[in-house]
Amino acid sequence: MSKQDKSAESSATETAEIAKVDTPHDKIEELHTLTNRLANELERSRIAQYTELLNRPWKLIGLNLLSGAARGVGIAIGFTFFAATIIYVLQVLGALNLPIVGDYIADIVRIVQRQLDMNTY
Repeated sequence: MSKQDKSAESSATETAEIAKVDTPHDKIEELHTLTNRLANELERSRIAQYTELLNRPWKLIGLNLLSGAARGVGIAIGFTFFAATIIYVLQVLGALNLPIVGDYIADIVRIVQRQLDMNTY
């Protein structure tokens, strides 16, 4: 490419950039596009259902009560499995008769037996 071709190309690019001046119609179109995008985002976030739920407090209380009960049951089941796994591992370690671990497990068994014998209920 010669220098004249490069200068002609750069002047054409500058002319195109100058011609891109936003008209009021272009600004309105851009605003319309942004507004539609915002409306779609709000619909996806389900803001209408949330505000409807806020206007019905008894339904909100019921849903929160149900979700709290489900969360509590889930925590109880999860803790049960976790505790059962720990107890199983301790039993396996106790069967190995390791000196330090065996003494520790024996102390735990004694503490539990003492608590069961107290009958505090």
